[in-house]
Amino acid sequence: MKKQEIDHIMSKMLAAYDNVSDLNITAGKPFQVESAGLLKEVDMNPPFDELTPFQTEVFALNLIDQDRRLTQNLLLEGSCDLSYELPGKARFRVNVFSQQSNYSIVLRKLETKVPTCQELDLPEAFLKIAQERDGIILFTGATGTGKSTSLAAILHEINNTKAVHVITLEDPVEYEHSHKKATFNQREMGTDFDTFAHGLRAALRQAPKVILVGEMRDRETVEIGLSAAETGHLVFSTIHTMDAGHTINRITGMFDTEEENQIRVRLAETIRWVVGQRLLPKIVGGRVAAFEILGTNLRVKDTILHGESEASTFYDIIQAGKAFGMITFDDYIVELYKDNIITQETAIAYASRKGVVGRGIDAIKSARGESTTDIEGLKVDHAYGRKRG
Repeated sequence: MKKQEIDHIMSKMLAAYDNVSDLNITAGKPFQVESAGLLKEVDMNPPFDELTPFQTEVFALNLIDQDRRLTQNLLLEGSCDLSYELPGKARFRVNVFSQQSNYSIVLRKLETKVPTCQELDLPEAFLKIAQERDGIILFTGATGTGKSTSLAAILHEINNTKAVHVITLEDPVEYEHSHKKATFNQREMGTDFDTFAHGLRAALRQAPKVILVGEMRDRETVEIGLSAAETGHLVFSTIHTMDAGHTINRITGMFDTEEENQIRVRLAETIRWVVGQRLLPKIVGGRVAAFEILGTNLRVKDTILHGESEASTFYDIIQAGKAFGMITFDDYIVELYKDNIITQETAIAYASRKGVVGRGIDAIKSARGESTTDIEGLKVDHAYGRKRG
């Protein structure tokens, strides 16, 4: 299988459906793409009813293209990450991984145009985030929930408004930012640096004002990121957690018990925003982003320092901070339901606290004059408690 054949197959997969986000190549299945969150088979000529392990391995090796580092990662760690460009059509973030002694491939399509906050209809808090001068801003959520897209929109806003030096450390580079008011240097793991920790340490000697770290994967990266924020840099990064509270606990959990208090003090001084993100299926098809936004204030700092308690949780703080741009996942989901973007079933399924969302939906239904229960035929038992003859 030659590169031209690989490119032809990928072109056919991209053109098979609208809104294709991922290409999935797995032994025992036909070529598949993910469209609007669902996997769909792709018709090929000649047909591929079931890909063989040999076919998926040849596909993977063509993408790796004899790169020694990627081959070593695949053999020793069981997976490797790379980028791939389909000339004139798309760029992809690629993960090749081993499963049951076979190789599978997932290619995430990367958008060529950097989105704006207005195009993505992001909350107003995102514009405030772009105006920060220093500190750490973390985006949380599962893989594939759009964190990189939201960060790209914020960097685009900075690019248009600030004459600063921006360094990005990515695995791989997803959105390519042109030089506007800001100057961008985008570095890719494996090609330009070996680990996020090493790339971040080097970035401190490259005179940036803004640093994007693709992911806070380990203690060393977190520690250098904190040092960068403490010395006047604005640091953006992502971390795989469920919400703001879990994010703080995840970071403190990377350090030894005797270091926890010191890390909490440093976090309290440097954290500016924590943004959680989830993608929900829309009624009309496609997906919509739901956000949880935590901004810093004295109460947040106190809770970071001393930990959450029954009387003071990050959830409660966010609910009380609506006037300052904060919002919980649950309140955001209720708003999406109110605007008829998602169904009640979707709202409940993606809620952090199902009771909160349930009560919010009932209030909306009552305001619309709709029934809030499916229980019918209830009657008052007038004879209850009376003695029967």
